Amino acid sequence: MTAESQGTGPVLVLNSGSSSVKFALLDPGSGTRVLDGVAEKIGTPEAVLHAQRYPGERTTEPLADGSYHAAITRILGLLPSAGPALAGAGHRVVHGGERFTASVVVDDDVIAAIRSVCDLAPLHNPANLAGIEAVRAIRPDLPQVAVFDTAFHQTMPPSAYRYAVPEQWYAGYGVRRYGFHGTSYRFVTARAAALLGRPLGELRLVAAHLGNGCSVAAVRDGASVDTTMGLTPLEGLVMGTRSGDIDPGVFGYLADRAGMNSGQVTDVLTTKSGLTGLSGVGGDMRAVQAAADGGDERARLALDVFVHRLAKAVAGMVTSLDRLDALVFTGGIGENSVVVRGRVLARLGFLGLAEDPAANARHGRDTGGRISPDGPVVALVVPTDEELMIARDTARLVAAH
Repeated sequence: MTAESQGTGPVLVLNSGSSSVKFALLDPGSGTRVLDGVAEKIGTPEAVLHAQRYPGERTTEPLADGSYHAAITRILGLLPSAGPALAGAGHRVVHGGERFTASVVVDDDVIAAIRSVCDLAPLHNPANLAGIEAVRAIRPDLPQVAVFDTAFHQTMPPSAYRYAVPEQWYAGYGVRRYGFHGTSYRFVTARAAALLGRPLGELRLVAAHLGNGCSVAAVRDGASVDTTMGLTPLEGLVMGTRSGDIDPGVFGYLADRAGMNSGQVTDVLTTKSGLTGLSGVGGDMRAVQAAADGGDERARLALDVFVHRLAKAVAGMVTSLDRLDALVFTGGIGENSVVVRGRVLARLGFLGLAEDPAANARHGRDTGGRISPDGPVVALVVPTDEELMIARDTARLVAAH
């Protein structure tokens, strides 16, 4: 019997970012949400907290002290006083380096280990730690669990995760491919197996998590064997504001031609590139598609490049699987963009994939997620739920601990 089926209390899931704290209070068994929301503009006088109770009202209130501590204090204060006691707090942690291959109960050693890889995710891990430490200070009795984006991909073979760089870069500095979106991939591949009525342990899947951040992963028998993101979440596909793959020679070139240092180039590649840089209308795929439909040539190019790179990545992932049983779309774009899914499937006919236009238009809602003709290789839309995955990990580990 799993921990989530044993009647554990609700779990508070926290995703502490560089300027926000997203939160959700969930029943780890049913997935029912009791409360969720976001504290925005952390670290500024304009900090504000938005919360939604289910069923119930939506509220917005200022945070006089815009610190992580103040935000999480208020979030904890919103939790219902009646009902089962809070089982624990689960935290999204972006980077676990090579040490963490699964979610873990937080203790002093875990905190030190997360801090030791902050240089691999300088915008994320310090904020993730701030959330953990705030809960520790406010509720020292509350068990906490760290759930790592990178952990799922620690099953990749060296041929997939090593870069062709000097050995000292890897041995001394940890320069290798780690991959991200692991919590989402765990959820959607298990759900895809259930929809297909087959054991996850015998499936060959390619999953595409497409949101503001985008990646593709090859999942063989339930284990990641390759993915598009690398040392950082900048590698791989075209994203909302991130460039994805680019010739590293651009750093020296722009240093000579534009006088830009590596930090400046990295900032542009991270925050002003991708769909934003190509389209001129921003990084939201809905806006890009609308502009392209209206005849905007830059938006059309952005859409073309996005689809080209995505289809190319999907096809490449199959080389790590021997065969393909299903292509799984998830994330904001993957779950909602009929156009992107249809255009990608149109390029992958040689893999046995095709679009079922009617099913795709309905996002697979009447066909068990399937948006392609039924056959030996299918395409599915599977909505992700990273918060539920974190809640279930937390309930299971707290019960075992």
